[in-house]
Amino acid sequence: MKRKIFVVEKDADIHDIIVRILSEEGYEVNSSRSEFGIFEQIKNAMPDIILLDVASASAQGTELSRAIKSANEIKHIPVVVLSTHLKVDVIKSVRADEITPKPFDVNKLADIIERQLLNNSP
Repeated sequence: MKRKIFVVEKDADIHDIIVRILSEEGYEVNSSRSEFGIFEQIKNAMPDIILLDVASASAQGTELSRAIKSANEIKHIPVVVLSTHLKVDVIKSVRADEITPKPFDVNKLADIIERQLLNNSP
């Protein structure tokens, strides 16, 4: 069975690259270009991991991660934040499992995804 990844990425080019690469690697990918209104989509999809674009530690950029990590039925799902924010310690407040600065190396992102999936295996 394919592992499921939910990608939330606002930048169209980055979104398309991530989705294409993950699909080619054999993952089932659900995605959105906005974090607004997708909490229920994530709960319905029950992905194995979530990649979440957080440009800054603003309410809009961090509320989804906090909501995921507070919801009993999905708080176990690893959240990997992709961020351009310069202060990683500020971004850690979103309760992400891992933070990857943008721009990122595709191979390193793949390694992070695999590590998180292994750490979260039953």
